[in-house]
Amino acid sequence: MRNDDHLLTIRPVPELVRRIALPASIGFFFHTMFNITDTYFAGLLDTRALAALSLSFPVFFIIIAMGSGLQTGATALIGTAIGADDMEEARTLSRQALVFGLLVAGAITILGIAASPFLFRTLGASGAYLDDSLAYMRPIFAGSIFFILTYMFNAVLNAVGDTKTFRNVLAVGSILNLGLDPWFIYGGFGLPALGITGIALATVVIQAAGACYLGWRAWQTGLLDGCLRSGCRPQARPLAAIAHQGFPAAFNMVTVGLGIFIITYFIASFGKEAVAAYGIATRVEQIVLLPTIGLNVAVLSITAQNNGAGHYNRIRQTLRTVLVHGAWLMGLGAVVIFLGAHTLMGLFTDDAAVVAAGTQYLRIAAFVLYSYVVLYAHVACMQGLKRPMFAIWIGLFRQIFAPAAVFWLSIHVFDFGLGSIWWGIFGVTWTAALFALVYARTVLHGLPHTDNAPPPRP
Repeated sequence: MRNDDHLLTIRPVPELVRRIALPASIGFFFHTMFNITDTYFAGLLDTRALAALSLSFPVFFIIIAMGSGLQTGATALIGTAIGADDMEEARTLSRQALVFGLLVAGAITILGIAASPFLFRTLGASGAYLDDSLAYMRPIFAGSIFFILTYMFNAVLNAVGDTKTFRNVLAVGSILNLGLDPWFIYGGFGLPALGITGIALATVVIQAAGACYLGWRAWQTGLLDGCLRSGCRPQARPLAAIAHQGFPAAFNMVTVGLGIFIITYFIASFGKEAVAAYGIATRVEQIVLLPTIGLNVAVLSITAQNNGAGHYNRIRQTLRTVLVHGAWLMGLGAVVIFLGAHTLMGLFTDDAAVVAAGTQYLRIAAFVLYSYVVLYAHVACMQGLKRPMFAIWIGLFRQIFAPAAVFWLSIHVFDFGLGSIWWGIFGVTWTAALFALVYARTVLHGLPHTDNAPPPRP
């Protein structure tokens, strides 16, 4: 292990928040630019391809949800072991996280390819629209092993506070995508024109290269030592621990995918232009929300190590610091997307109906931005404290039960139209954020107010 792996329990909290959050945010900026590049080139093909890409997102999100959730759970476990100075346990958990990831990737590939036609038909796709959606998602499911391994290697790096490596992978991948997308779509240099399938294959190739590099960097931490001998044989105890912590976090992310599925289901009743508008607008919104992802990673990593070390006052200070930083950043972001909504939508399409619907969404979304800071920071804190079930309950409310009820009433009972979905997102998200704040503050109040106390049982 490197000598700086315990810095998250020692260095000043504001410095650590910036040190972890900034590279993570920059990295996810490039990740979002990657998605925007895909959206741009799909739009050059035709509106149907653009709509198919938007329709594919809730299905694609199954992979993202499982990988990101397992990464969150593994980071919390590995970071807590490091904070408690139990390096053998940290190495065991790191190795078994890879085993867990491989098992999950195999299941996703088989089930995803089998179930995707049903899922797309449920979302209203048929004919050429369905064909385009399947042509995109089948290669993605086939390459899911690279997506999951990327998340598991990054869990090891996040546990020691390294977010720079993943930032570099995402930056290089985004640049490569600018070249691979048009090459794979239109063909050339011996490659036939692949259309929307080419967008998917470019993504898989870049993910495979990124997984290899992240694996090499994770190996350098020393946490994967022994993996090539017997350390990567499945072991019941650490696998059970990862499942206990990782599956609730993964299921929380799955609820996000289900939430997108539900939103898309109701939007689809207004036509493919509305679906395309939502797909474009959410990608614009993701750019503004990038700092929240970095702040979320910082809360999780710092909380996990300090939970293991019994430094609870540092956890409270981390939350305060993140909420203040987030308020400034989201305030600026709100001004940008409220005033520039129409112009931003026009960068991706000249379809007037798509631009109008997306502009309306972004102007309402401007007032939702800070709620994500409040929500994600407190959920990440609970995950770092090894209390993963809270994320499930808040996710079920925010992503499934509340939206389904609100959207159904607003559309089928009151006939309020497409705009009611955007306002429904506003109300549900702020309600969930405020509940998360109250719950997490109650838990933190019950923890010792002196450092170096033994970690309580979750």
